Amino acid sequence: MTAPGRNDSPSRAAHLLTRYWLVALTLAVSVLSASLASAGASTAAAWSAGAFTLLVAAGYTVRMVRTLRAGGLGVDLLAVVAIVATVLVGEFAAALIVVLMLAGGEALEDYANRRARRELDSLLRRDPRSAHRYGEDGSAVEDVPIDAVRVGDVLLVRPAEVVPVDAVLLDARAAFDMSSITGESLPADKEKGDDVPSGSVNGTAAVRVRAARVAADSQYQQIVALVAQASRTKARVVRIADRFAVPFTLSSLLLGGVAWFVSGDPVRFAEVLVLASPCPLIIAAPVAFIGGMSRAAKAGIIVRDGGVLERLADAKTVVFDKTGTLTTGRPVLREIRPAEGFAADDLLALAASAEQYSSHVLAASIVAAATDRSLRLSRAASADERATDGVVARIGAHTVAVGKFSFIRALAPDTRRERISPGELAVYVSVDGAYAGALIERDPPRENATEMLRDLAALGTTNVELLTGDAQETAAGIADELGIARYRAECLPADKVARVASITERPVAMVGDGVNDAPVLASADVGIAMGAKGATAASESADVVILVDDIGKVVEAISIARRTVAVALQSIWLGIAASILLMCIAAFGVIPAVVGALLQEVVDLATILAALRAAATPRSDQRPYGRPELSGMVETREP
Repeated sequence: MTAPGRNDSPSRAAHLLTRYWLVALTLAVSVLSASLASAGASTAAAWSAGAFTLLVAAGYTVRMVRTLRAGGLGVDLLAVVAIVATVLVGEFAAALIVVLMLAGGEALEDYANRRARRELDSLLRRDPRSAHRYGEDGSAVEDVPIDAVRVGDVLLVRPAEVVPVDAVLLDARAAFDMSSITGESLPADKEKGDDVPSGSVNGTAAVRVRAARVAADSQYQQIVALVAQASRTKARVVRIADRFAVPFTLSSLLLGGVAWFVSGDPVRFAEVLVLASPCPLIIAAPVAFIGGMSRAAKAGIIVRDGGVLERLADAKTVVFDKTGTLTTGRPVLREIRPAEGFAADDLLALAASAEQYSSHVLAASIVAAATDRSLRLSRAASADERATDGVVARIGAHTVAVGKFSFIRALAPDTRRERISPGELAVYVSVDGAYAGALIERDPPRENATEMLRDLAALGTTNVELLTGDAQETAAGIADELGIARYRAECLPADKVARVASITERPVAMVGDGVNDAPVLASADVGIAMGAKGATAASESADVVILVDDIGKVVEAISIARRTVAVALQSIWLGIAASILLMCIAAFGVIPAVVGALLQEVVDLATILAALRAAATPRSDQRPYGRPELSGMVETREP
């Protein structure tokens, strides 16, 4: 019997040869040239090495021209000049080492990228592809593609399997590993009727669940789509290196030219340029940024591309939405204030009957309050939800409208503004065009909101602003409670976009969670979506998606971005400083071209290892910003 894994070795070797073919070909040509030289065929050895290296230089030249045409910077120029120079002065061994250095550098970059993005890849690997669906009679189980699952289907989830779609637990109780979604390492205990998001890993017992959403609308599939987009990003994260490319290239050419001019020996030019590797510029930044994105993914934060990290690290202003962002998004009914002619329970029953047809978080709290009082809710003959305003429904013989003051005032001119305490909000109700009363609710701030703002200030970000569609009194109360000096109330989505556009302290990061936040998230320099509640429009519009219901992750995202940029810059400077030092020494003829090429490979390796630090979590950052919770996946809007 063949030992396990023995047959994998040839296929793995073939895979490596195919992936890193230029490295393999360079080594083969080097062996051939060395063999010819040792056999006394020095001319043939020189021709084989020279022709191969010049052919490689031509390929890099074509790539450099394409990069320039695409608007990038051709930092391959140094490598091309080094190859040509070493061939022209007869340093064929050095030319081969320079080619090996370039090919090996790209191979190291590929390895480093794979290591840095392993957290992103782990999310992609866990993407469920199929589901075990019960037949209509509830007995037989069939395996179906995940896209074939429909809302209401009863599914079997076996032990240690991934829940394929957002679902509701049908069994009495179960435990799920939700760390890939929430970042919480402890199993989450669920009971019958609880929501179980896709991507959760079942415990030790098989369970039955009922599909609540199709695959395309389920949380984990949306996360995977964001991760896939982030994983495809590569070249554009090097903008930070572009600042150094031209000065480094010109300085290297100038130093080599001076060494040639002073010594009168063209070999000196080649000896300098073999040490002028562009690898610190073309490798360090991508590796650092991909490492930062992977570290963020491990923390439950998906970043769309490396350029976002660069902008976020430099953010001067952070703007917050209120409901579901700075507050819990789970308001509680505090008081019912019926107008003359209406009883409190009747007002609540009418309002809840209309709010059944609204997706707003306030609607859910009103329906829950009516249910707790055992009030009978009526079906609506018709219902029309007005985004950010409220809902109008035909309940029996009455037209009931529920929503914000300005919306109800337009339908019922006798509507009066209710007095509320700081932090409270009023939901107004009209019946048949007459004011019927108000429901007073309170949406308390998140437990760690104050701590988050304090940590944000400690990072040096003191320009904080609150934008909300709430009434002036509600906004003022929350702003005062959290210590936010700048706020704007009663904002429509267009008002938020206009305000963010007018802020002068840029870049601006906007944090929101609701459907109505999508426009401003898309227009901000960096849009950050609190994606745990399943606000799809907000998540799709954002540059950063926080997968856990923890506002403290905003500070963590900024910290990761700043460390990533710092590591990228440090790695670039390390590579540049080492290269310049070695070039200065080589200018005096101390370092032969062959030795210089080998030394530059050491510099490249050190640069990559330094850049990989971005994927690690510093010990100073290993404190929680808040306890992550996975809340119900409900799309929200400002009241």
